[in-house]
Amino acid sequence: MEIEDEAWTRAEADTEALVWRAAQAVLDAHEEIEGQGIVILLTDDDSVQALNRDFRQKDYATNVLSFPSPRNPEANPEGQIGDIALAYGVCAREAAEQGKPLAHHLQHLVAHGVLHLLGYDHEDDEEAEAMESFEREILAGLDVPDPYAGDEEGR
Repeated sequence: MEIEDEAWTRAEADTEALVWRAAQAVLDAHEEIEGQGIVILLTDDDSVQALNRDFRQKDYATNVLSFPSPRNPEANPEGQIGDIALAYGVCAREAAEQGKPLAHHLQHLVAHGVLHLLGYDHEDDEEAEAMESFEREILAGLDVPDPYAGDEEGR
């Protein structure tokens, strides 16, 4: 894990432990995953905006980005699962707007990002329902309340 923006640790002293617990909870629930690692970058809005622009052609900051690694052993000999980047400003704003502790929102977004690395998506209602259900299950095990409670849209 790399913490580029110290605002993360100023806001939440246990940031690193929270991130790894959430990521590990998802991986533990997917025992068939043989990947050797995930790189998690906790950074600022400008850095995530640049990544979003350069890799997704969307020129704005977003809460979390996931970049799955190739599954081909020749292209990915280390067996990395992928990379995740989180934007402090967006995440902190969302947590405040939703009346949630930043720690809970961070763990939700890490779990969400790891699920994307594992192939989950929310492009249609059926996919979204499956992904959100799994997020709820993972987060309940971390004592994080349902992030979608009261959100009729779910996404």
